[in-house]
Amino acid sequence: MITISDDRLSRDASEWRNTTIAAEAFKKAQSQPDDVAIHLESEPDATYGAIAEEALRLIAALHALGLRQGDVISFQLPNWREGAVIDIAAAALGLVVNPIVPIYRDAELRFILGDAASKLIFIPDQHRSIDYVNMISGLRAELPSLEHVVTLRATAEYPGTVQYESLIDCEPADQADLPSIDPNSVKCRLYTSGTTGFPKAVLHSHNTLIRILDNSAEHSGSEASDVMIMPSPITHITGYSSGLNLPFIRDGRSALMERWDADQCIDFIHRVGGTMTVGATPFLQELLDAAERRGDPLPTMRVFSCGGAAVPPALVLRAYDVLENCRTVRVYGSTEAPIITLGWLEDAQLAATTDGHPYGYEVRIVDDNGEVVPDGEDGEITARGSGMFLGYADPDQNTEAHADDGFFYTGDIGRRTADGAILITDRKKDIIIRGGENISAKEIEDSLHLHPDVKEASVVAMPHERLGEGVCVFIILQSGSDTLSQESVAAFTESQGLARQKIPERVEVVEDLPRTPSGKVRKDRLRKQLFEG
Repeated sequence: MITISDDRLSRDASEWRNTTIAAEAFKKAQSQPDDVAIHLESEPDATYGAIAEEALRLIAALHALGLRQGDVISFQLPNWREGAVIDIAAAALGLVVNPIVPIYRDAELRFILGDAASKLIFIPDQHRSIDYVNMISGLRAELPSLEHVVTLRATAEYPGTVQYESLIDCEPADQADLPSIDPNSVKCRLYTSGTTGFPKAVLHSHNTLIRILDNSAEHSGSEASDVMIMPSPITHITGYSSGLNLPFIRDGRSALMERWDADQCIDFIHRVGGTMTVGATPFLQELLDAAERRGDPLPTMRVFSCGGAAVPPALVLRAYDVLENCRTVRVYGSTEAPIITLGWLEDAQLAATTDGHPYGYEVRIVDDNGEVVPDGEDGEITARGSGMFLGYADPDQNTEAHADDGFFYTGDIGRRTADGAILITDRKKDIIIRGGENISAKEIEDSLHLHPDVKEASVVAMPHERLGEGVCVFIILQSGSDTLSQESVAAFTESQGLARQKIPERVEVVEDLPRTPSGKVRKDRLRKQLFEG
C-alpha cells in the first residue's frame, strides 16, 4: 500500500489541484458538451459530451462486473478514443488503470498482468499482425486474477470474452452515486520499458499526473486554441498524459494518430490546426524530412518538445530552419519523473545544445557518495517535484531509488551548466569502461550525428580482450548512402577532436535499431547481441 509521506505532503500539496480527471471531464461535458475534446484521423472527432456519456455507461458496466476501488484494469489498445473513456471511467470508480503498449507479446503480458493482478483487460481482437484474443487466451490459465477480457471493435464474438459495444449497452451511471476518490490515491500503474533492466511498476496519483500537465502548459503558455498532436502510444507516459488526459485537464484539445507516418502527420496538422507535439527523436527527424521535401513550413505549429532518446543539437537547429513558427526544444524526464526539464523557448542555441532547465522539480547532481558536485562536473541526476511518481509497487525497489530526503535517482549522468541548464551526458549503464576509464557513449553519438552519411548512431560497449570494453557503433545510414567502413568512421571521429580511446573499433551498419514504444534505443539488446555473440 503506497502512502504519501508527511514530508512530501508539506512540500508538494500546495501545487496539487486535488481533483480527478473524471471530475474535470464531467465538468467540461456540462459546460461545453459539443466542443471537440479529441481529434481523430479516420473517424468523427470525439466531443466532451459524447466521451462523458460513454464513460458513464462504462462505469455502470464495470460496477456491475464487481470491480471496486483499488482494483487494476488493463488496456492494450492503439491510439483509439476508447482509451479516454476507459481512463475516465476508471478514475471515477477509483480503479487503477494499467496501460500496456500494443507491441508487447506473451512474455511481457504474462509478467505485467500477473504482477499487477489485473482483473480485466481491454484489447482489440486483431490489430496489424497481432491476434490479441489468441494471445490472451493462451495466457489466462496462468493469470488467475484476470476475470474479464473485453474486445473492442471486434469483427466476431470470441469464447471467454465480451464485446465492448455489448458491455456498454446499458443505462449510464448516475454521477451522484459515484464514490468519493482521494486525488492522492493511485490512478495509474505504468511499467518501465526495461531499457536497463527488469520492468518496474510505476505508480502515479491523480494529483501527480495533473501536475505534469500543469507544468508543461504553464511553461509553453498553452491556450484554448492549442491542439496537441499525439503520435506516441497512449499506453506510454507521453501519449497517456498528453493524448488522453490533457484535453480534460487543460484548455485545448488533443489529436490522436493511430500510426506514425510523417506525411499523414503533416496532413493531420493542417486539418486540425495542430500547434504542439511531444515526441522522440525519430518523430522530429522524419517530420522535418517530410516538411522539407514538401516545402511545407507547418505554420500553425508553435512548440515541438523532443525527448525520450538522444536529440542531436544539429537536428534541433535544423528544425528552426525548416519550421516557420515552431520552437523546437529538448526535454528530459522519465516514467517516474515526467518532464523534469523543459527547453528554452526563446534561445535556439540553448534549446539545441542543452536538455532544458528544471521546471516544477528540484534537481541535484551527485557523485557516487550522494554528494552534490560542482556545476560543470558530471554526476547522477536526482530530482524531486510534485509531478514525481508515488513510488514503485515493490517497496524494496523504492529504497535504492530514493535518497532519504525524497530525491529520485534517475540513473542518468549529466551536469549543470553556467546557464542553469541540465545537460544529459550519458546513462549509467551506457558508460563504456575501457581500461578503467569511463567513456561517454552520447559524446561519440553526438559527433557521429554530424557525419553526412549518418542518420542515426547508437554507441554501446563491446567485449575487449585486453581493456575489458571497447567502443562499438550501430549506424543507420542516410537515404542514398551505401556503407561506412570502420576506417572512415574512425577518421571522422578523430577529426572531431575526440580522444583516440573514444574512436569506434567496430561499426555495424543496420537498417533499424531495437526500440521501446517511446522511441528509445534498446541498448541492452545491442549490448547483449555483442557480448553473447
